[in-house]
Amino acid sequence: MKTIQIQAEQFFELLKLKNTSMWAIFSQMIDGSEKEIVFTDHEEKILFSYILPSNQEKLEEDRKEFSKQFSDKLANFN
Repeated sequence: MKTIQIQAEQFFELLKLKNTSMWAIFSQMIDGSEKEIVFTDHEEKILFSYILPSNQEKLEEDRKEFSKQFSDKLANFN
């Protein structure tokens, strides 16, 4: 499995500038093989990682699950 390292702060700033979502970027990266995307801070310490699936269907399932979990966490803050 190929590993792709991304500096998180720069990645999310670029998403804001381009007015796009990380899921749109991930969708463009799908080529039939799984990849591990490792997000790091400016000191290259690992913050989190994500296994990019090999197909669009699994990516859509991941997106829905992420959205649900994110909504649940936000609801717990209120």
